[in-house]
Amino acid sequence: MSTENEGNEGNAVPSAPSVPSAPPVPAAAPEGTPQGAPPAPQAPPAAPADAPTAQVPGAAHQEGADPSTAAHEQYPYAPPSPQQPPAGSAAWPPPPPAVPSYADGGSPPAWGAPVPSDEQPRKRRASGLVAAVAVAALVAGGVGGALGYWAADSSGSGSSGSTTVAASNSPKDFKREAGTVAGVAASALPSVVTIDAKSGDGEGGTGTGFVYDKEGHILTNNHVVASAADSGQLTATFSNGKKYDAEVIGRAQGYDVAVLKLKDAPDGLTPLALGDSDKVAVGDSTIAIGAPFGLSNTVTTGIISAKNRPVASGDGSSNKNSYMSALQTDASINPGNSGGPLLDAGGAVIGINSAIQSTSGGGVGQSQAGSIGLGFAIPVNQAKNVAEQLIRTGQPVYPVIGATVTMEEKTGGAVISDEGAGGTPAVTPDGPAAKAGLKAGDVITKFNDTAVESGPTLIGEIWTHKPGDKVTLTYTRDGRTETAELTLGERKGDS
Repeated sequence: MSTENEGNEGNAVPSAPSVPSAPPVPAAAPEGTPQGAPPAPQAPPAAPADAPTAQVPGAAHQEGADPSTAAHEQYPYAPPSPQQPPAGSAAWPPPPPAVPSYADGGSPPAWGAPVPSDEQPRKRRASGLVAAVAVAALVAGGVGGALGYWAADSSGSGSSGSTTVAASNSPKDFKREAGTVAGVAASALPSVVTIDAKSGDGEGGTGTGFVYDKEGHILTNNHVVASAADSGQLTATFSNGKKYDAEVIGRAQGYDVAVLKLKDAPDGLTPLALGDSDKVAVGDSTIAIGAPFGLSNTVTTGIISAKNRPVASGDGSSNKNSYMSALQTDASINPGNSGGPLLDAGGAVIGINSAIQSTSGGGVGQSQAGSIGLGFAIPVNQAKNVAEQLIRTGQPVYPVIGATVTMEEKTGGAVISDEGAGGTPAVTPDGPAAKAGLKAGDVITKFNDTAVESGPTLIGEIWTHKPGDKVTLTYTRDGRTETAELTLGERKGDS
């Protein structure tokens, strides 16, 4: 798991348009007919069996052949050499080429790029010829296309000959409802900031944050601002380009949450609405906003892939990890998205984007890998509790059970260690676990109704609660399963 500080699909060439039927060739007058005399009526002659059939180059298909193959010519296209039609041939006028050719013999321009031309604009007659070619190419569209051109060409001597028609529902007229992704993004973007953090030695990174209240507090990840928290410089840039200096009010390394305060905060700040992360369901739509790889104001979408995902993450700059019972999403999250909001379909914040899964094989936080569809966000209910504590006191408060557990994975639960840090007892005397009767070697398998697979899973679940909450632990000892009820204690500050 890593935190972030901070094919070519083949477009099918349109098939060659159908070629209009060849006009009939008038029969020659029979020899011996007097000049000016009307020809004698006669039955139409039958075509001889060996009479040649008029062929259109590039337009005929073998029986049973896939007609779409004509649309997959490769650029650059070299048109066939012109041939004079044989006398009496019905292959006139010649059809347009299956793929547009270019006067300079080069490849077609990149999508959306203008086509360069050395020719000076022609007068109206020449432009009419260009339009006529277009009409000939669109003859399969029916007579209406030809009449449309005729009407435009004969609209008057002052007409420009243009056939451009303005759409009634052009983008500026579109109404983007509040529940659409565009509507949510338009509403949320003004309240999202790109954070630039520079340490005292000039190093730094880019992350994201969002407006928490009207007083100018910004909620983000601790690892986004950690390098500049003590002696560095922090700036927050809004989507309108306005930039403000900021300072750290408080940060919680264990939760990976930090609160900033804008210096000289402007009036009229709009905090993002906070949702209820406990009510999120797998499959709910998500919208992530951030600055992946420094690309500010980027919006991506996805769904909630899983809930209560145990995640231990770090920024690679210390040996301390953060733990969370995370919301998992497949919305694209990359380095620079950290600290940004994860929104629900209504635009309410349900999480803080914090970590991504890495395939690099490196340690936690030691990769700048891109999104592989596995992103993790701190549930907003937890982040809100931490933010309020940081704003009030400047330091975090953690709920604890008063026992040290191992951080090994795949142990079938959270194993209480034989001893604590520095040789201290693994179970704190008179602490919550001790009062509930837990001992070293016990394996905690459930926290309330949530299965516990390892030490990080247990910590992530504990930290979704507050000190003073009553919880139920299920554990095994000597092959027997027991339960214990206890009241969570507290620990102040990061140790």
